[in-house]
Amino acid sequence: MELRGRVVLVTGAGRRLGRAIALGLARAGAHVAVHFHTAAEEAAETIRRIQGMGVDAEAFPADLRDPSQIPSLMEAVARRFGRLDGLVNAAAMMRATRWHELTPEQWDEILALNLRAPMFCAQAAARHMEEGVIINIADGSALKPWPDYLAHTVSKSGLVALTRALALALAPRIRVNAVIPGPILKPVHWEEERWARLVRRVPMGRAGMAEEVAHAVRYLMEADYVTGAVLIVDGGHHLL
Repeated sequence: MELRGRVVLVTGAGRRLGRAIALGLARAGAHVAVHFHTAAEEAAETIRRIQGMGVDAEAFPADLRDPSQIPSLMEAVARRFGRLDGLVNAAAMMRATRWHELTPEQWDEILALNLRAPMFCAQAAARHMEEGVIINIADGSALKPWPDYLAHTVSKSGLVALTRALALALAPRIRVNAVIPGPILKPVHWEEERWARLVRRVPMGRAGMAEEVAHAVRYLMEADYVTGAVLIVDGGHHLL
């Protein structure tokens, strides 16, 4: 899919990796719908930077943990831009949940955002697409379980399975792929030394850059014969 002039919605685009993906798509000429929940100021900054590239952007608030807000989000994007060609499910939470401490409320909240929301965003977005691309952002817990992040691991493993199932269900009209970033941005609740120990183990010898994940997303957006793929961008960390 040629990105110039297309419209792509990026969830969680106000901050961190979601913002980098939104900016990368804008550099390729796409108009970007910037979803946010609580990060209104950060979303405004994302929009300012996108518009500085000469393409269109607008912010759309929604709490994706509430499935009832998702159809109206997609309708608002399609009405504002007149079309919807792509969706990047980047919004997520990463919270430590050890098996003996995990509560039903924590389980429900994490899976609601990390797994249920991408499913119903894809469902609602597909109804507005003639042809299009959906990309889900997973992470390394889908490849090797993180026992201290039990609910997160289940959500991201499920997201990879969802990617493959939707690729079959929506073909050939809509392609569905996933990206698995590795050590890219330090989790906000991690100490510097913990992050440094992780980075030292990466075969490529460094942490990745958010722009490298954005480049992978752009590739999958543009690669017309790729669907059901899971692209790992982690400097070889999954090989350890």
